[in-house]
This record gives sequence, C-alpha cells and structure tokens, in this order.
Amino acid sequence: MSIVRKISAKGSIVIPAEYRKRYGLNPGARVRFVDYGGSLGLIPVSADPIKALAGKFKGSRLTQSLLTKRAKDKQCEN
Repeated sequence: MSIVRKISAKGSIVIPAEYRKRYGLNPGARVRFVDYGGSLGLIPVSADPIKALAGKFKGSRLTQSLLTKRAKDKQCEN
C-alpha cells in the first residue's frame, strides 16, 4: 500500500496512524532514512538493539559454527 503525503515548509511529514501503530512509532521514536538509489526508506530504530536481537538466531547453530571455525583457526596458527 502506498500513501502520498506533502512535505511541509520545515521538512516535516505526517506518518499515518495505521503505520505508527503497526511499527510502534510513538512520540520520541527514532527512525533511520535509507537511500536505496531512487527510493527512500524509513526504518524504525529499536530503542534497545541488543534486546531486539535476543533470540533472533535461536536454533541456527550460529554459536557452534563460530566455535568450530575458531578451533580450526587456532589449529592453523599452531
């Protein structure tokens, strides 16, 4: 879905309530503007990025993979 908004003289825009609710954009929330080369993205920034990533890789075996790689690297160093 796309919505057209006008930019004010001060550079402000109004984000529709539907999007603010969906993405948790409350007053004081931080957002990042990303230039995709022809498109501009508005990305919500987590107030606590560490907490936001908690459990993200659960079950991915990432830790075991990193430990295995580190063990191989140590063998090569010796």
